[in-house]
Amino acid sequence: MTHAATCFHCGDALPPQPLRDTIAGTEQAFCCTGCAAAARWIADADLGDYYRLRQTDAARVSTEAIDYACWDRADLLAEHSTTVDGGREITVLTDGMRCAACAWLIDRALTREPGVREIAANAITGRIRIVWDDARTPLSALLSRLASLGYRPSLATGEAHEQARRRERNRWLLRLGVAGLGSMQAMMFAEALYLDTAGEMPLPTRDFFRWITFLVSTPVVFYAGWPFIEGMWRELRGRRLGMDTLIASSTLLAYFASLLETVRGGVHVWYDAAVMFVFLLLAARMLEQRARGIASAQVDALARARPALAMREREDGSAEQVPLAALAAGDVLRIAVGEAVPADGVLLDDHGDGGAAFDEALLTGESLPVSKRAGDTAYAGSLCRERPARLRVTHTGADTRLSQLVRLVERAQEQRPAIARAADRIASVFVAVLSLIALGVYLWWRVHEPARAFEVALAVLVVSCPCALSLAVPAALAAAHGALAKLGVLALRGEALDTLARADRIVFDKTGTLSDRHPRIVAIDTFGDIDRSRALAIATALERDSGHPLAAAFVEASAQEAGTSAATDARNVHASPGHGIAGQVDGRAWRLGRAAWAAAQDARGGDDEAALWLGDGQRASARFRLQETPRPEAAEALQALRAQGLSVALCSGDAEQAVARMADAVDIPRGRPHDDVHVRARQTPEDKLAYVRERQATGEIVAMVGDGINDAPVLAGADVSIALADGAALAQRAADFVVGGGDLRRIPQAVALARRSRRIVRENFAWAIGYNLLALPLAAAGMVTPWIAAVGMALSSLLVTLNALRLTRLPAQAPTDIRAPRI
Repeated sequence: MTHAATCFHCGDALPPQPLRDTIAGTEQAFCCTGCAAAARWIADADLGDYYRLRQTDAARVSTEAIDYACWDRADLLAEHSTTVDGGREITVLTDGMRCAACAWLIDRALTREPGVREIAANAITGRIRIVWDDARTPLSALLSRLASLGYRPSLATGEAHEQARRRERNRWLLRLGVAGLGSMQAMMFAEALYLDTAGEMPLPTRDFFRWITFLVSTPVVFYAGWPFIEGMWRELRGRRLGMDTLIASSTLLAYFASLLETVRGGVHVWYDAAVMFVFLLLAARMLEQRARGIASAQVDALARARPALAMREREDGSAEQVPLAALAAGDVLRIAVGEAVPADGVLLDDHGDGGAAFDEALLTGESLPVSKRAGDTAYAGSLCRERPARLRVTHTGADTRLSQLVRLVERAQEQRPAIARAADRIASVFVAVLSLIALGVYLWWRVHEPARAFEVALAVLVVSCPCALSLAVPAALAAAHGALAKLGVLALRGEALDTLARADRIVFDKTGTLSDRHPRIVAIDTFGDIDRSRALAIATALERDSGHPLAAAFVEASAQEAGTSAATDARNVHASPGHGIAGQVDGRAWRLGRAAWAAAQDARGGDDEAALWLGDGQRASARFRLQETPRPEAAEALQALRAQGLSVALCSGDAEQAVARMADAVDIPRGRPHDDVHVRARQTPEDKLAYVRERQATGEIVAMVGDGINDAPVLAGADVSIALADGAALAQRAADFVVGGGDLRRIPQAVALARRSRRIVRENFAWAIGYNLLALPLAAAGMVTPWIAAVGMALSSLLVTLNALRLTRLPAQAPTDIRAPRI
């Protein structure tokens, strides 16, 4: 698990002078006081088995002192917990649980605290349900214990949502338990009847076994099997045939036919087939739901970023803790070190020495804290690092970037891609055809061997149930989306995964996509009576809230420029895609962008076109020359895409020279205009879209990668589109995928995963169809009994689901610095 050069508790690299302590009689080394304290407590509590049972190293224990006293507030408990007999119940989330041993440790550790009545920790979802007596122990004490072990808690998505989820899970577990016990008992009695091959069992004994089996089977069929009966009712009301119709009708047919034979003393009963059908299908459906649940953990990961309360600054300079619902735009917040930012806001001060640092790993996947200066935006869900910060709120609640990401994920999970709808239609037709086949088989056997007619027809219905066919796509997509989330890629539209797998060409924007979003202003030329600092102040005011990567260059240059004039905030700012940005500063209209658009009369063309011009539309006031560098992983990512057989192109609105430099830096051959690989400069949004349409007309499937507002039209027009999480929100809304952290290496990984998912969907379809082609003739020939048919059908569904779960394994080429799940 760990090595001599790593921390005994968390496995991180040891500092030059590590801490040492004797744990269970052996001296161990630790990276920090937090890990050492956690290991000492675990050993003193006689929970050292944790280190023997764990499958991976623990999370590093933070040494930052965190006060959870605010969680004891009555208003917070009222909103996020519920009253139960003898105390309260709350569900919290943590991203520190990495294996079942973590859940075991949490259970044992919290159970030792006074007043704790029940603990349920789930290592898969990261959820911890706590039932405690709040009169004996405050919630803050339990949360502090969790944090001291490396499991930093955060609020879940809401107690009502948690309770509904828990009730639903418990109902399914109870149904599965009833079905399992009932099936076991029914099969025991059925075995006794099957073993009476000579017909020597007395009729009273035989009837006794049948009636006992009837009593055992009834709750299985009508309680455990109720989801299928309810689903059949919905399908019939919707005038369509589906899998639930076939499952429920087969189950009820076997049950009532068996009851009729029991009453009239017939030769055969089929209770065992009915209960086995229900039990095995419930197990397969719960396995599919588990795969979906792992994929939906992305929403929970986002929910962890929501703090419980915010520290709002009063007008007199004092502070008060308020619920997030009380925040409004314009409020000033104080963010302590280690706390999550509760709302989007602008940093008010940076202590004058390099700015504050914010950990945006959850939002972008970037593993290192991001330095920000006064005027930069800090996003809800990011963590304040190194020093406290003050923010002026700009967006709250549902308007924050965090909430937008949650909505995008939830929308993606609600959608059903075209291939899944096609599978449902195939299954519906198959059900109708199968019903006719079963009727024909019944009539044939009725003529030739009446005693076996019903049994054979029932076996046909059961063995050919299209469960595997219906699971082929949903199970694979659920597993693929979960794997994408681990890679830091959000799939916003279900059908996009299949399109990405079939892509022939991938087109990149330049600024902010291939470049590192940290351009620098290398020269400022002024014209007329405006000075350098005034021009820079005006440009900074126009660019500050544009979201374009170039805005950072102006903000940085303005912060470094001595004597920069203090321009008022820009008003009526609006972007002109492909041209620049315009607005009013101090009552005067300004444009910043292309020379021909910002300063038509003074534009000289040529090399000047590579600069940004500041003017009123006719006359120039200043010219800014900027320099960009490619992202460090850009060349590697593009090489991987070419190795996958994709043609790579670059379309940018910048000048020829700037685009050519970038193409050379990332190794995109420029070639001639009609070569297979294209590098195009001076492209307006309309030009980019026209280029995509041109390639689509040749039969190519085109993927587009961009990040800016002006990329939104072409992102929407491409067959499949990818936006970067650090780009404009409009681009993200138009895209099919959002790549967290701006790591372009995730794009070839997503392509590889999409192709694997497409291959596995095909394998699942092939197995489902092949199984039915093989099983149907055998059942129709009377070679399969109904209960064996139920086993065969369930095993087929299980195989399809397990094959889909292969997608949860990350590709071998995944960078080791990507932490999961990230956005």
